[in-house]
Amino acid sequence: MHQKHLLQTDAVKRELELTTRRHFLKECRTGIGMMALGSLLGGCDLFSRRSSPGLAPEASSLAFDPSKPLAPKIPHFPGRAKSVIFLHMAGAPSQLELFDYKPDLQKLDGLDCPQSFLEGKKFAFIRGVPKMLGPQVGFRQYGESGQWMSDHLQHFRQVADDVTILKSIQTDQFNHGPAQLLMHCGTPRLGRPSMGSWVTYGLGSANSNLPGFVVLTSGGKNPDAGKSIWGSGFLPSVYQGVQCRSEGEPVLFLQDPPGMDRDLRKASIDAINKVNQQTFEEFGDPETLSRIAQYEMAFNMQIAVPEVMDIHDEPDYILDMYGAKPGKASLANNILLARKLVEKGVRFVQVFDWGWDSHGTDSSLAIDLGFINKVRQVDKPMTALILDLKQRGMLEDTLVVWGGEFGRTPMQENREGKQNPYKGRDHHVEAFTMWMAGGGIKKGVSFGKTDEIGYSAVEGKVSVYDIQATILNQLGFDHEKFTYDFQGRPFRLTDVHGKVIQDIIA
Repeated sequence: MHQKHLLQTDAVKRELELTTRRHFLKECRTGIGMMALGSLLGGCDLFSRRSSPGLAPEASSLAFDPSKPLAPKIPHFPGRAKSVIFLHMAGAPSQLELFDYKPDLQKLDGLDCPQSFLEGKKFAFIRGVPKMLGPQVGFRQYGESGQWMSDHLQHFRQVADDVTILKSIQTDQFNHGPAQLLMHCGTPRLGRPSMGSWVTYGLGSANSNLPGFVVLTSGGKNPDAGKSIWGSGFLPSVYQGVQCRSEGEPVLFLQDPPGMDRDLRKASIDAINKVNQQTFEEFGDPETLSRIAQYEMAFNMQIAVPEVMDIHDEPDYILDMYGAKPGKASLANNILLARKLVEKGVRFVQVFDWGWDSHGTDSSLAIDLGFINKVRQVDKPMTALILDLKQRGMLEDTLVVWGGEFGRTPMQENREGKQNPYKGRDHHVEAFTMWMAGGGIKKGVSFGKTDEIGYSAVEGKVSVYDIQATILNQLGFDHEKFTYDFQGRPFRLTDVHGKVIQDIIA
């Protein structure tokens, strides 16, 4: 009896504590906090913004409705692109063996690197005085535009007149994880939303049965930055990327367990969401409504995802065009799936392919061995993607972006001051190459220029933030006004940086 009395007492005590906390959160959170912050900020117009999460006043048409987080939304202005396919080659491919032709670098091959390229510079692994490393492949010009491309790109030369190649991109991060975070989240630190999350937050989903943001990985490993680069950060979790697989079950635990049919699953989700709705009404946490939406989305995905993720129904000529093989895990399959997903209304498809870190520490990372194999894996399917989107009339409103997180040095890496056993290049931040196609981007353009050996950008310098601003612009967003209030101030993908690269917009 005494034990029962103690349990009842503890239960009453916990209820009183909860009630006290609940009272404080509900009744006082906009009182004491606003008074304190108001005095500290001296009447700053920060409080002219909505106190609930959302966009800046100028972007009120994009206001966040937590009860319908994936409902289609209207951007700031009509965008040229409706969706994005971002092909990220994790590890950073060498621009000097693909797009940035430097014949003068060949003349320096094997010579000691000049001190002017080393003094005051930081490298990931180069120590002492490395040797210069000339291009390990020949180059030719292709198309009416005369785009320079390496002989490794046996297929991509076909679309030379359909792409803009940006050759003067710079970053300030020379390690993979931070550089990948900067590229996709606008900061080298954890905790910010990824680009795909921002886009899905701003546009919603065009298909209520599919996520707005899908992630596909190949190469055997996730990127160095991990799953944070497709996370939602401080945005509602419903906007985080959904990772799908091209082999086996497309989404883990998507199928019902034995003994549970479709009706029973729906009944269980309805029961769970009824409890979630009651919780929301009691506490008012918008994340609870996101949870309800996620349960409903998961239920719809059980039917829609297996269908869209199955490439067996693609005609043989399409499979051959991409080099795709149904039932296999491969980059080619993922790039074909990216086309299928945007065709079905997915807003942002992020394709990560691991294995592009060409240091020369072993044969798989050699610039004249393993790197060539990686190029062969991407050359055919990325070319097919542009041709396929074009023949379907989808390229005009689908923005395709390709690149890594930084570039490679014109010097051969000499880890710990000793020449590596194979030819390789270290990480490089002062110049690297990406390309874009479709979605209102100019065709057949080479933008930017590096010096004679590809060490530094000398014309058309752009930053990672400029790339982000341009992608958002093509989707209809002013990157400076596309914000989300968090911890007392508006945040945006480009932070306090970024300019739209007007010269590459058609």
